[in-house]
Order: sequence, then C-alpha cells, then structure tokens
Amino acid sequence: MGHRGHSAYKGRPYGPDPFGRDAQNRVRIAQAAARLIAEHGITDWSLAKRKAARQLMLSEREALPDDGEIEAALAEHHALFGGDAHVATLRRQREQALLWMRRLAAFEPMLVGGVAAGWATAHSDIRVELTADDAKAVELALINAGVAYRLPPPTRGDAPTELYIETPAGGLRLIVRTAAAQRQRPQRDAQGQPVVRLSITAIETLLEDVPKFR
Repeated sequence: MGHRGHSAYKGRPYGPDPFGRDAQNRVRIAQAAARLIAEHGITDWSLAKRKAARQLMLSEREALPDDGEIEAALAEHHALFGGDAHVATLRRQREQALLWMRRLAAFEPMLVGGVAAGWATAHSDIRVELTADDAKAVELALINAGVAYRLPPPTRGDAPTELYIETPAGGLRLIVRTAAAQRQRPQRDAQGQPVVRLSITAIETLLEDVPKFR
C-alpha cells in the first residue's frame, strides 16, 4: 500500500488544503476577472479568468472559478464600485429590453442573464428568451417590421436559435425555444439559486422603483 506524499510546507500531506487556499484563490481570480470584465470590456469570460490568474501570478491550471462565481463577483464589484453609473446603465438596458419585449409580446418574452439579474456590465448583451414552435416565425416578424438582424453561429449542435440585433443600449440576443424546451429549462443555477427570468410586467415594476439618471 502506498503512502501519501507530503508537501514542503510543514510536512502537510498532499490533498485538500485544510486552510482553503484553493477556495481563496478561486475567489481572488473571480474578483480579478470581474474587474477585467467590468472595467476593460472583456466579453470572453474564459480569457478573463486566465488573464486574472496570470495577474495574480497563479497558474492557469489552477482550479478556475465557474461562471456562477464570476456573476457573483460582478454583482459585488458593482455594489462596491458601480455607483450611479451602473444603476443608470442597467436601467437603459432594461428599458431597451422592455421596448423589444413589447414588440415581440406574441412570443412570450422573458428577460434573462445579467440584465435581468443585475450583474450586467455596459458591455453585456441583453438576453431575451422567446417561445415559438419555429424560429422562422420570429425572423418573419422582424423582417416584416424592417428590423435588421443576424444569426450568430451556434455554440453547439443542439443550441437554440439566436438572433442578434444592434440597439442603442448594446447587443440584443433573442433566444428562441419551443414551449417544450422552455418547460425543461432549469429553475435553479449551478449554485442552487433561482434563475432570474423577468416578464414585461416585472420589468415595468423594476423600472418604476429605480430613479432615472440624466
């Protein structure tokens, strides 16, 4: 039977760090990555995590934080440093989402992602989920309204159809799923928290409660 190796630090055996060093490094990387995303506009979160690890002089092979940890770090960053500017940006994004959701009300729109949850940055896309048996129905509605859009390449074979529209408040991504696929969507995220999905009425209520900044 083999024996466990020992580290050079006080002869402790290899294995889970009793002082939570790995967990602390994940938090540090998440915080640094959130700063890069919020302040430098990095939209590739995998790149932001690796760059954050390098800035902290940690190996990129370190156990990197997951996207849920980045979202939490972004929320913390905005709470500490965002101030009125973040509140104003988020309001503009939600107002833009509301405008499009009203235009596409026939497809049961729901605002999701960072703009819904509040951790979005000025560089975040507005993400709206739509329900339709055929994504072509949404495309036809946009064409009939004279709206320019494009189809981003799918990230995987079974990915839902996405339509991308440029708006004054940034990119708008319309994610189209069937009613059956919508019912199968998880209700909680990887951290066990409820997934935030906002209806037209919910956004209207939020905007009534948030002051306007000129």
